Amino acid sequence: MSAAPCTFHLIQGAFTFAEDEGFPLESGGQLRPVTIRYAQYGEPNAARDNVVLVCHALSGSAKVDDWWPELFVEGGLLDLEKYCVIGTNILGSCYGSTGPNSINAETGEPYGADFPLVTISDIVRAQAKLLDHLGIDKLKLAIGGSIGGMQALHWAMDFPDRVEHAIAIGTAPLGALGLALNHIQRQVIRLDPSWNNASYANDDSLSEGLSIARQIAMLSYKSAELFDHRYGRKLNRNGEDPWKHHAARFDVGGYLDHQGEKFVQRFDANSYLSITRTMDTFDPVRKYGSAEVAYSRIKAKITLVGISSDWLFPPEDVRRFAAEIGAYGAHCDYHEIISSHGHDAFLAEPEKLLQVLGHGREIDS
Repeated sequence: MSAAPCTFHLIQGAFTFAEDEGFPLESGGQLRPVTIRYAQYGEPNAARDNVVLVCHALSGSAKVDDWWPELFVEGGLLDLEKYCVIGTNILGSCYGSTGPNSINAETGEPYGADFPLVTISDIVRAQAKLLDHLGIDKLKLAIGGSIGGMQALHWAMDFPDRVEHAIAIGTAPLGALGLALNHIQRQVIRLDPSWNNASYANDDSLSEGLSIARQIAMLSYKSAELFDHRYGRKLNRNGEDPWKHHAARFDVGGYLDHQGEKFVQRFDANSYLSITRTMDTFDPVRKYGSAEVAYSRIKAKITLVGISSDWLFPPEDVRRFAAEIGAYGAHCDYHEIISSHGHDAFLAEPEKLLQVLGHGREIDS
């Protein structure tokens, strides 16, 4: 599906709350004040029952058309003549919402390493405050991939009367391998001397540690099949020869270095630390005490989508997660994208997501 230009009415804004009373967090800390950056595409209808919340993955932003434009193309999932779409930037990020670079009201300085642990439920409660501000009582749909899917599912559990349908793609509680990969990524950021215990200046934030962390993440977002097909044992495209000197790279090494270099120009290391910890703590059973309590709260229709080659959130884990949710009375369907693109398939091959969701019919069913 080509990301053809789409015309839409876009409103961008920021909503700030909890200036005085603070916003309590599940971890026991609080944020004061809280700002949520948002983007709104189209307008709510008269009944205000056509609103879709699109929740971004780790490094996304409120501007859904920047990172998932295929949702809006002709024949895409979300027809802006029919739906009003809202994107928010999550707590902990560096794209306009409260995060590690925000000013701590208690100290007058950026939070840095003191930014408290934020959970998916904290993010969803902040989104609910924004929707209250916008006069939106109920969502037609909450949808997202990866950590975005975690948000969509928590909407169904935490606010069961406020969402009709939740779609989560490549989403389940992280297994030990996923937790390990996130741990290693945080370690390489902290070991970078320029990180300086989260106190680096903005002009020093082009961190080698963040670049390596992103390269590790890129491995988990793709599949061995895709890497073999694209890169195999090809020499790096700039002509380096790994058989002639130590520093020479194979093509896959050049690709990963390029991805790391691009990432440090647009993302913040402290936000990366914060959001990967948020992803680690997604565990509805722990939050509610049991699977029965967590999933019996759900009134929305739930759709989980696995990806055949995803080894960060393996399809068997997503399928098992769907069965567990459904075992306690929730209406939960499972679909699977067959793709070699790994975890990134929902972004790399959105037409396949569209196919498994019945070209949008799944939303209205």
